[in-house]
Amino acid sequence: MSEIKIKFLSDNVKMPEYATEGSAGTDLSAAIKKPMLVRPKERTLIPTGIALQIPKGYAGFVFARSGLALRQGLSLCNGVGVIDSDYTGEIKVGVVNLSDKEYTVNPGDRVAQLVIMPVARAKFIEVDELEHTARGGGGFGSTGK
Repeated sequence: MSEIKIKFLSDNVKMPEYATEGSAGTDLSAAIKKPMLVRPKERTLIPTGIALQIPKGYAGFVFARSGLALRQGLSLCNGVGVIDSDYTGEIKVGVVNLSDKEYTVNPGDRVAQLVIMPVARAKFIEVDELEHTARGGGGFGSTGK
């Protein structure tokens, strides 16, 4: 298990916890003092009130909460947020309301989930040709599935 140092930047934030033994992600909650309205198609930034010290070789990945995205249309405006190991500022969640109804984020609401994963750094090497594969340059839909 990786240890992650956490700094609380707000007094209304609790320690992130995994909901079940098999949970990959831990919830990130809104560290706001009053309800925040997110209008249809609007994008906004929600502070979490925490900063992390993620070890080198790891990164934090912020994903939408599936139920919130499906039922309310509140998703991440950047798809997946990436928290690099050398970033130690406040984690903020960029959300977008994809529905046609207003959505209210209340203080302490769970707004996203954080997964800590190992990452590899690549060394890019320029070549004239790439090795042949069965798929080759076939793109979207090229596998027939």
